[in-house]
Amino acid sequence: MGEMIGYARVSSHGQKLDIQVDALTKAGVHEDHLYKEKVSGTKRTGRKELDDLLARGIRKGDTLVVTKLDRLARSSRDLHNIAHTLEEKGVGLKVLDQNIDTTTSAGRLFFAMLGAIATFETEIRKERQREGIDAALAKGPDSPFKGRPATIEADRIAALKAEGLTPTAIAKELGIARSSVYRYLDSERQTDANESIV
Repeated sequence: MGEMIGYARVSSHGQKLDIQVDALTKAGVHEDHLYKEKVSGTKRTGRKELDDLLARGIRKGDTLVVTKLDRLARSSRDLHNIAHTLEEKGVGLKVLDQNIDTTTSAGRLFFAMLGAIATFETEIRKERQREGIDAALAKGPDSPFKGRPATIEADRIAALKAEGLTPTAIAKELGIARSSVYRYLDSERQTDANESIV
């Protein structure tokens, strides 16, 4: 029989973890097996306690216990990824307030459905992005998706330099960044130096 591992999280330092901790301990989580943190759940990064729990705090046969799903993850995709990690490690998940328990057949069905929903959401998002890009491209010259800007005309830079214009003046004339002019001139000097060695 594995251990019950608790995870409690609040979004800001001003909030208290007491209610979650109390609920987790009443559910059978020992104080030594509690992971607590005060950090926003909107991003997966920066949640050190959760990362530590998933990497080293749980073993096969254990059950991760949280009070609500939104304490664990902020999107179905994030939750699906966490659930996949737990499944790979042979760890169950119990969500107290929503009465979810993946150690039961109903709980496993719930997570299978969750995975399907997460995949569906990803496909819909990709489809919408593609439709948006196609619609923008159909606008022609007014499209925000014009592709990569044309490469700076090296011949024009060389000609303007030969006329005695400064890099600043060349940049202004061509409507490009001064750093681009310097980069071109530096590469030309490098090429000339290499040719003189040969």
